[in-house]
Amino acid sequence: MRFYLGIDVSKAKLDCCLLDVASGKRKSKSVDNSPTGTASLLAWCAKHQALPGEVHVVMEPTGVYHESAALALTDAGLTVSLVNPLHLRRFADSLGALSKTDAADAALLARFGQERQPEPWQPPSPAVRQLQALLARRDAVAADLQRERNRLEQATLGKAPKLVLDSIGNSIKHLDKQLHKLDQAISDHIDQDPDLRKDHELLLSIPGVGDRLANLFTALLADGRFNSAEQLAAYLGLIPVQWQSGTSVRAPARLSKRGPAHIRGSLYLPAVVAKQYNVHVRALYERLLARGKSKMAALGAAMRKLVHLCFGVVKSGQPYSPVWDPKNA
Repeated sequence: MRFYLGIDVSKAKLDCCLLDVASGKRKSKSVDNSPTGTASLLAWCAKHQALPGEVHVVMEPTGVYHESAALALTDAGLTVSLVNPLHLRRFADSLGALSKTDAADAALLARFGQERQPEPWQPPSPAVRQLQALLARRDAVAADLQRERNRLEQATLGKAPKLVLDSIGNSIKHLDKQLHKLDQAISDHIDQDPDLRKDHELLLSIPGVGDRLANLFTALLADGRFNSAEQLAAYLGLIPVQWQSGTSVRAPARLSKRGPAHIRGSLYLPAVVAKQYNVHVRALYERLLARGKSKMAALGAAMRKLVHLCFGVVKSGQPYSPVWDPKNA
């Protein structure tokens, strides 16, 4: 590649740094995070002789804010890579980078692309994108519903006027109806797509994995971002991180807790069930307790093991078996 385009993504804008490998020169530009902004970015690249086949775009996945730009740039013929934020932070530390600005991050991303040559990102299929959109909306409605239920409890304890109680009650009924409607749409969408249905059935074969978790991991694993179970666990913030400094600071290892908190949170109750009914998870949990680990540390490991099993059944195409070794998947 002749050019590396680092893009720091935010909700409102894209801060860009175009690195010309031949000359070593860098040019910067900020555009709106919108279809119009992406079009102007492509025109700006062309102005500097950075043709689509010669540009490697590097960006961090930032919630849903990166998706529109990543898809548009891929469709335009540019190579796009989505890099793990942890890997980028370690790269910055290795360079001794202290500045933390949008422009500096864009330049860092461009240099990361040049030196590390990250794997190209393959955009998910339209079916997977639709499932991801349905799941995102379902999570938003579920969060709104829980907030309204909390408000109802507080209003009832506070003896709020009937009009207030009725208003909250009507809102709860509406959101509950929307939630059931979205759940049905998600189920129908998975059933109508053979690939999604197969992955969903494989995930449900794992003791401890219910319909909700299977839906999330069907969408997560279908977009092809992860090459290993370890990579998936790291993305979900389930890898242990050591806290040591010199001889005085030696805190116990804890989960990194990076990545999407809602998926990590959705693993908690399934792991509680799996440590009782899943032979692989139970064996790990009991072994860690016997070694003196706390119950929370063992449960974190159980969540990570469940992620490995989910990756294993989808990757191998084989349903879960109590005698199956996920390392061979």
